[in-house]
Amino acid sequence: MPSRKPKLKVDLVIPVYNEQGVVERTYEEIRRVIDALPCKFTFYYVDDGSEDGTLASLDALAKNDRRVVVLELSRNFGHQAALTAGLDAAQGDFVISMDADGQHPPELIPEMIALFEQGYDIVQAQRVEADDGFSFKQATSSVFYKLINSISGTQMVPGAADFRGMSRQAVEALKSMPEYHRFLRGMVSAMGYRNIILPYRETKRVAGRSKYSLGKMVRLAMDAIFSFSLVPLYIGLSAGVLFFCLAAVEMIYVYSFWFKGDTSSIAPGWSSLMFVILIASGVILIVLGFIGVYVGYIFQQVKGRPVYHLKKRAE
Repeated sequence: MPSRKPKLKVDLVIPVYNEQGVVERTYEEIRRVIDALPCKFTFYYVDDGSEDGTLASLDALAKNDRRVVVLELSRNFGHQAALTAGLDAAQGDFVISMDADGQHPPELIPEMIALFEQGYDIVQAQRVEADDGFSFKQATSSVFYKLINSISGTQMVPGAADFRGMSRQAVEALKSMPEYHRFLRGMVSAMGYRNIILPYRETKRVAGRSKYSLGKMVRLAMDAIFSFSLVPLYIGLSAGVLFFCLAAVEMIYVYSFWFKGDTSSIAPGWSSLMFVILIASGVILIVLGFIGVYVGYIFQQVKGRPVYHLKKRAE
């Protein structure tokens, strides 16, 4: 008698921050999809230092569903750190990361599993933007991906957020990358495992508002640029070479008056001199700023501090 094939173990990693009243609704939507699938599911909810009743909501879910595991971080470490905590805890054959606000449709989960079973290590969901006119978020996202793909050796898929599925091998490879400033989209792209893009249309949030403020998006973009490119340093180097060439041209121009014996035509040049000094000083400060950022990143990395601290695990 042939042995029965064991059920595929699928883990759902869901970071949460101040989503009281939302996690219950999205949990029901996810459960409605996965309960019909022949897989063994585990929810890994990561509470990223919520300040409302989110943790109590998650604990209630864990009491009513043995598949729910709640990871409570000691404070708010940020979305990428919370995702990392969930990926570190996940043990399934296939791990899907998604947000708890309902904008990542759970209806894609069966398709992700099917693509994994076809041999893909990474199933990356790609947001397809609706043509609803100008959107500041869409415009800045488009500019960011064009910039990072032009200056980085790692090509990243525009609109590919942290809604993806990964094989156990890909998860272990990601866990072996001990970067303090984490930009998971770039890290996943850099690994090079067999991947496929799964387009989807982002739905509206179930309730509440986005926790990704403009400041957080800027910091994430900086982590991406300074973690995956040395172009800022080359910009400073190029500016230095340019001003060296301009100085050489200026020197030739001044010496031309001496060779012609027409030194009386040389203007005092105080304003132009000050202009050059100010511009050169600005370039120097910009270059020093870039170097300072890289040195700061190195400093935080070599200290070896953990990306997050786990306070409690409940299941």
